[in-house]
Amino acid sequence: MATVHLRIGDLIVSPPKDLKKPRGKKCFFVKFFGTEDHAWIKVEQLKPYHPHKEEMIKINKGKRFQQAVDAVEEYLKKAKGKDQAHSDDKSKSDKGRKAAKPMKIIEEDDEDAFKGGSSDKPASSMEPITKRLKIIEEDTGSTSIQAADSTAINGSITPTDKRIGFLGLGLMGSGVVSNLLKMGHVVTVWNRTAEKCDLFIQEGARLGRTPAEVVSMCDITFSCVSDPKAARDLVLGPSGVLQGIRPGKCYVEMSTVDPETITELAQVITSRGGRFLEAPVSGSQQLSNDGMLVIVAAGDRSVYEDCSSCFQAMGKTSFFIAGEAGNAARMMLILNMVQGSFMATIAEGLTLAQATGQSQQTFLDILCQGQMASTFVDQKCQNILQGNFKPDYYLKHIQKDLRLAISMGDSVNHPTPMAAAANEVYKRAKALDQSDNDMSAVYRAYIH
Repeated sequence: MATVHLRIGDLIVSPPKDLKKPRGKKCFFVKFFGTEDHAWIKVEQLKPYHPHKEEMIKINKGKRFQQAVDAVEEYLKKAKGKDQAHSDDKSKSDKGRKAAKPMKIIEEDDEDAFKGGSSDKPASSMEPITKRLKIIEEDTGSTSIQAADSTAINGSITPTDKRIGFLGLGLMGSGVVSNLLKMGHVVTVWNRTAEKCDLFIQEGARLGRTPAEVVSMCDITFSCVSDPKAARDLVLGPSGVLQGIRPGKCYVEMSTVDPETITELAQVITSRGGRFLEAPVSGSQQLSNDGMLVIVAAGDRSVYEDCSSCFQAMGKTSFFIAGEAGNAARMMLILNMVQGSFMATIAEGLTLAQATGQSQQTFLDILCQGQMASTFVDQKCQNILQGNFKPDYYLKHIQKDLRLAISMGDSVNHPTPMAAAANEVYKRAKALDQSDNDMSAVYRAYIH
């Protein structure tokens, strides 16, 4: 299978008389700008630009594709500017005209359809045409589309020459380390359960016997563990991080914990001359494996900059939040509070649909055609309908995040009644032995 992305300047034209359309297919014939190449593009493969942009960026991690996306965004900005410039000059009679047309990506997954010829068989004289981009117009909607803030689009990442350490090879950490290695970083790993290191040693990682040893061997050490206690124990415990910290050593805490824990860790690291950054991540095991996490950082800005190639390898975008260490923890807890509450609400809707005699699949189909449509909603609902609760983000961890967010609200006298209600549902799911299942297993709290 091949994928085609047409670009600005490619033209939908009439095919040569001697070139017949593939049988049984409604197609456009496309001439590629600046070349002699051409292709048949099936009508049913047209996809709207905005809803599919992130998906295509995820699939195509390369500089050329990003340049194409940048060209699209620039085109849209200019189009929007022209519309704005002329909007004040329109007369009342213009009200009946059609709205400005949004952009649409043409995408094709059928290699046979890309090649010239009079039969359904591919013509051997032509190569598959890949990664070209074109904008065409659609009938309804808006052209206002913002560019993605992505740091992982460029497939030619230059890895830092600094030695990288990584502590914690759980659902998130494993994917992060794998992507660091793939992008050429020198990585030393440690995990409480040593057997989890074996796969990464085979991939080229080095093994550290203790957290202290990893920190002493490396310039920048990341950690990603389950909760505040695990984060503290890793730093302050026997043979812990603190014992390996020396002036100039960098420690990056990627665990989702409370701001008080971050403040404590920052103080003890910097008291030994170390440099500290918090960088919790938003995502899941799948997004970690794909190198598409969102990193939210705070603390030492120079450490953030030193981690640039690492963040590009593991994530699609990163944010640095100014101010004190702990601000990233606050932001991540708010994000996960919203996500956890939303997941519980979706589960509640699915069970209410069932209880009232409605089709859960129809509920999902309608939901995924509306404003709340997202990959998250689709995947989690499909998991529920299939009874597949293999963990992508542990239920026990989202409940922990809700608990910490509620506590953070209490500390500033801010009410969090929605999160509190969702937290109780997750606690019931935990009581039903769902802790080590995916967060979508909160559904089971409603049916037992």
